[in-house]
Amino acid sequence: MNPATFRKLHRKIAPIIFIPLAVSAITGIAYVISESWFGISDEAAEIFLEIHQGEYLGNQLKPIYVLLVALGLIGMTVTGLVMTRLFSKASPAKTVKFNFRAIHRIAAPILFLPFLVSAATGVAYRIGRSWFGISRDQGEIFLAIHQGEYLGDFFKPIYVLLVGLGLLGMIVSGIHMLWWGRRQPSKS
Repeated sequence: MNPATFRKLHRKIAPIIFIPLAVSAITGIAYVISESWFGISDEAAEIFLEIHQGEYLGNQLKPIYVLLVALGLIGMTVTGLVMTRLFSKASPAKTVKFNFRAIHRIAAPILFLPFLVSAATGVAYRIGRSWFGISRDQGEIFLAIHQGEYLGDFFKPIYVLLVGLGLLGMIVSGIHMLWWGRRQPSKS
């Protein structure tokens, strides 16, 4: 597939997935930050987690929602990474102006690994628990990786904040390019 095909696919997926991704990023950040830095009760923080996991859809649809959001993020990440031309023999296009497109293009190769790890471990935890009946203890490894617990109590919320803000930044810059960036300047 050539980069133009990936660009078309990227542009078709983006309007469908950007709201669930934004909600997931915001509620994931709010859950970890509110518990770690503000010490709110587990019951209050659970509200963010319920929204993050789509629990309002019920037990049957919750894993499907998580799977679709994760697949959307993985699809956007893979198609976006291909468009950066990092793995092609041709040199990447040089961006002269520092604008939303430049921010998007620079951030994509930096954020793709945290996005893929977060999506894969989050969906592995939810589907493992919901469809394969793994216990909470067995799924804890996926959750620990998803939340960056291996970084310790101090860096875990910072990691979640950076990954979440990175996703929100990619969404905002992508929306700008998709809708507002297409407008041609008026020729007066």
